[in-house]
Amino acid sequence: MDIQVIRATETWQQAGAYYVRIQGMARQHGITLRREFDEHDTPETKYIVLTDSDFPVATCRFYPVGDGAAMIGRVVVLPEYRGHELGREVVTEAEKWLCELGYTKAVVESRDVAVEFYEKLGYTVTDRTVIHGDTFDCIRMEKSLYNS
Repeated sequence: MDIQVIRATETWQQAGAYYVRIQGMARQHGITLRREFDEHDTPETKYIVLTDSDFPVATCRFYPVGDGAAMIGRVVVLPEYRGHELGREVVTEAEKWLCELGYTKAVVESRDVAVEFYEKLGYTVTDRTVIHGDTFDCIRMEKSLYNS
């Protein structure tokens, strides 16, 4: 694999994030475009895209939620690329960018089946209340970020 990291600031780069989300999540779980792309997909939203030989294979997005915190979400790796720690890499790259932008905390609403994945990345459950979404049940988790 020839993995490259893109901080998707241009439309063509963001299209890579959208492609991965459609192919790796929406299609797989029968999520409509209207439900996959919500009020948090705005021109101000930041996206990380990982490519393999210029082909988008993993992504996540983040946006501010106040008080020095940002929500990382829509973490998706194409099915054929799973098991190569690209989910870890895309979240880690988002955290680096968040630190550079001055954020002090990352928040995720983890699918209940992915809590262990985020715990391995240093996130802790902050509220055991299950968030019942349209498609998945989620648990809120947070991680303190430190500018190094």
